This record gives sequence, C-alpha cells and structure tokens, in this order.
Amino acid sequence: MCSHEDQHPKTGMDACDHQSHEQCNIFVEEVQGHMPYAIFSVAFALALVSILTASDTVSMRHVTYKLFHNFHYIHLLFAATGTVLTFRRFSNNKILGILTGFFVPATFCTISDAFLPYLGGRLVHLDMELHWCFISHLDTVLPFLFIGMLNGWLMSRHNINRLTFYSFGFHFMHIFVSSMAAVLYLVSFGFYDWWNKMGFVFAYLIIAVLIPCTLSDIVVPMFFARIKK
Repeated sequence: MCSHEDQHPKTGMDACDHQSHEQCNIFVEEVQGHMPYAIFSVAFALALVSILTASDTVSMRHVTYKLFHNFHYIHLLFAATGTVLTFRRFSNNKILGILTGFFVPATFCTISDAFLPYLGGRLVHLDMELHWCFISHLDTVLPFLFIGMLNGWLMSRHNINRLTFYSFGFHFMHIFVSSMAAVLYLVSFGFYDWWNKMGFVFAYLIIAVLIPCTLSDIVVPMFFARIKK
C-alpha cells in the first residue's frame, strides 16, 4: 500500500503510481527498440517456412508439426535464459528467481507460440486446433525449461559481455525461434493456405511474438525483481 508520504519528490505521484508509470515507459521503450528484430525475424521465418511447405503433402504437414515442437522447445530454452538473466540483474532472491524463471517463460512462450497463432487462425474463420505442449508433452518441455533457467543463472554469474551478446545476438535469436514456432503452428494446425493471406500473417505475427517476448525477456522479470523494493 502507498501513502501520501511516499510521493515522488519531483512528480508528486505516489510511489506505486511512479513505479507503474516507470514500468509502462520501460515496456514502450523495449517494444520500440525490439520491433526491428521482430520484423526481420518474422520475415525470415516466413521465407523458411515457405520453402518447407512448397509441396502441399500430408507428409510435409507432418514435418511442420515436428518442427513446431522443436522450435517451441528451443524457444522455452531461450526465454527461460533471458528471464533469469534479467531477474538477476536486479535481485538475488533465489526463491522468487526460480518461480519467475519457471512461470514467466512457460506463460509467454505458450501465448506467442500457440495461443496467439490459434487466435489468428480463428480471426480468419479457420477451424484451428488449440495445442498446449505443457499438457501433451510435459516430459519434453521441462528439461528445456529447467536447463534454460540454469543457463541464465550461469550467464549471470560470469562476466560475459552481456550488453553485446544479449541485446544483439541473444534477443534476435529468441524472437526468431518464436517466429518459427508461431508460423509452424499455423501451418501444422489448420492454416494450410496461409500464403494466400501472407500480409495478415506477417503483420499479426510481428505483434504475436514481439509483445510476449519483450514481456518475458525484460519487463515482467524486472517487475518481479523490484517488487519488494
């Protein structure tokens, strides 16, 4: 709870209001900064999936189904690494760090890779199937998630050039594997003629991967790391 005594000295806002305003500013800045990553990642993913689905056969759909799961699992690895790495920049709370490192990527990877592609298919009146790997393939999901958490913890303990590696390389790869998973989900679960609506798919997936990845990598773990402060 905030009291009037907790007002920010410059703005006159309550401390809670000031923190919420700061979080909103961070979110907007990160979305603007990472949108170019999302645009190129989604475009590259569409090009690769176009090649994979050039032959409209049942076997090809089976291949895209397998590839969706592969990229979804790798996405969990990247997301868990990024979540833990960001959290440990602002807090050393081990219990809260473990909970954040598990539930944040589990939530946002599912949203970007499955729920939002499913919703996109429904928006164009397709009978899309909703597939949730945490129910169907939990024994495969958990190793990628836990190893990603371990990887983020190890990276935070060593003096890696995180500004260059994380901001330019790591985050681009995170959005790219998310883009691949989202496109492959569309193809695998009902959007077989997606290239006829490629403009919609391109614009929709930019938002579908940009917002969850930014929240998972930066904004939400930063929020939880500062919550006791």
